[in-house]
Amino acid sequence: MSLYFITGNKHKFAEIKAMLPQIEQLEIDLPEIQSANGKTVVESKLQEAFGHHSGQFIIEDSGLYMNCLNGLPGPLVKWFLEKIGCVGLANLAIKLKNSQAEAITLLGYAQTPKQVHFFEGRVLGKIVKPRGKNGFGWDVIFQPEGFRKTYAQMSTAEKNQISMRKIALQKLKDFLER
Repeated sequence: MSLYFITGNKHKFAEIKAMLPQIEQLEIDLPEIQSANGKTVVESKLQEAFGHHSGQFIIEDSGLYMNCLNGLPGPLVKWFLEKIGCVGLANLAIKLKNSQAEAITLLGYAQTPKQVHFFEGRVLGKIVKPRGKNGFGWDVIFQPEGFRKTYAQMSTAEKNQISMRKIALQKLKDFLER
């Protein structure tokens, strides 16, 4: 049975494909419920996918959890970026004097509607003023702990070695190989 990563984001697909070469991209515009709980968002999308296609599915949700906002924007980061952008998020961290943040990716894998598994990757870091040209989304403002560069200042290879998506994907890959 085919394994599909459901996304319209070519960057995310490239990261996943690098570790799971057998995976295929499936672009289905699935409804996305809005929730501060990433697991709820991913599970809902997985269940919806079975109504559109057959196969095994992977859905990904990444969020930026800022300490100064009690974990927001989290999985709602897309909407924050649309309204205030990366500069706005960085300014909030500066004004609230707390730049600590966590980047979290949650991968949901469903063999069937009743066989759903979750794999999480987390990277601690801080929010900084935008720096760099690579990457996408909020990569320009997230500086992982122990590094002097934002994700956007790293090469794709550098970022992929330490990203929260890679951590979650390694857990999924280990599961699939068992």
